[in-house]
Amino acid sequence: MYIYISENAAEADLWLLNSCTVKSPAEDHFRNSIKKAQEGKKKVVLAGCVPQAQPRQDYLQGLSIIGVQQIDRVVEVVEETIKGHSVRLLGQKKDNGKRLGGARLDLPKIRKNPLIEIISINTGCLNACTYCKTKHARGELASYSIEELVNRGKQSFQEGVCEIWLTSEDTGAYGRDIGTDLPTLLWKLVEVIPEGAMLRLGMTNPPYILEHLEEMAKILNHPRVYAFLHVPVQSASDSVLMDMKREYCVADFKRVVDFLKTKVPGITIATDVICGFPGETDEDFQETMKLVAEYRFPSLFINQFYPRPGTPAAKMHQVPAQTKKQRTKELSKLFHSYNPYDHKQPAVQPLWPKQVAVFCKTFVLSIPERERGSIWSERQVSIGERQKVLVTEESFDSKFYVAHNKFYEQILVPKNPEFMGKMVEVDIFEAGKHFMRGQPVSEAKVFTPSLTRPFARGEVSGLTE
Repeated sequence: MYIYISENAAEADLWLLNSCTVKSPAEDHFRNSIKKAQEGKKKVVLAGCVPQAQPRQDYLQGLSIIGVQQIDRVVEVVEETIKGHSVRLLGQKKDNGKRLGGARLDLPKIRKNPLIEIISINTGCLNACTYCKTKHARGELASYSIEELVNRGKQSFQEGVCEIWLTSEDTGAYGRDIGTDLPTLLWKLVEVIPEGAMLRLGMTNPPYILEHLEEMAKILNHPRVYAFLHVPVQSASDSVLMDMKREYCVADFKRVVDFLKTKVPGITIATDVICGFPGETDEDFQETMKLVAEYRFPSLFINQFYPRPGTPAAKMHQVPAQTKKQRTKELSKLFHSYNPYDHKQPAVQPLWPKQVAVFCKTFVLSIPERERGSIWSERQVSIGERQKVLVTEESFDSKFYVAHNKFYEQILVPKNPEFMGKMVEVDIFEAGKHFMRGQPVSEAKVFTPSLTRPFARGEVSGLTE
């Protein structure tokens, strides 16, 4: 049997629908997509966290399901479903009784962006947050081996990738189940990152990064690692954090942020906040407002609490919907009240062009929805400063790429096909809430990723030409 992938859903015989169970709206969209497929008389295969966590839901009955750890068997499931069979693969992968991280990392891949490789370093997590549905689907922590991850990195660079994103439910917990840790993995990966390429770390919760702060600061200062870290706080109230079972207090979060801001000058810290968690009082919420006002996070992901069925938080006393909405609005207003670029004047910054920008008023629409209007640090930029940046994406606008500098700040640069996948140098001449704009310097050199010279562990002095 031959399987052809069509970009036109109406022409397809089968719809393969992936899902996310983090928020109710995402699951609602998933349910609507299933209904639309069935109305169009399409065969359906379901994947992702929703069917994994709730396979007995009425609207999933009779449909084929492929589990989050079984994605390497997707062809089998599709073939059987096309034949009219209903197939369900939901088991956990094990080796000699030990739970494995998931599907093999060396599977063939069609990247949405051919220049960016996204690698999941582990599945599941160690926490038991009372609001989280993902844990139901992904289970306990299961890490890939360092050898597997390094080999995947090498393979990606050989395929033309110039940027790697590490992702998981909690990167900081990596390796605790297999006798290693995140810094050990990162130093091994740094050794194989070619000149002209970059590594970006994913989300880490405070408890598991605290014991590695010194090493993490060294790694984030490495010239081939973005000085960027996503550390969710969720609330600045210790009582709310306790009800969430987040396993840290506000002082722990501040220790992480303060240490990294001191040891990694200019670092960009992203964080998350949940507004209206069950039992959150006005005083609790004001503590969160104070925290945001104090740190002026350049990247703030604001989430209105949605009770997920089957979680402990869904059974708690709920904050009124109007109160949740008002708090979300108030925190959003605070975030938009400060401008990390107010002090930034025309300057020179090295950039990695990554996206093409589309403007709607002051918003850069090429930025992912969760990150729109964020990701800027309070680092002082002076006129004439010069940096290198990496270009890896293009979007809809015909005039600009979006580049990222060492601090994962996004800078709009004129579109030039020669820049794509390379590093360039630019002069910054405009700064707004959501972007900076730069003009390539006349004598700027273009840096092409090279596989011939990986960095050694101790080499952290700067980018080389």
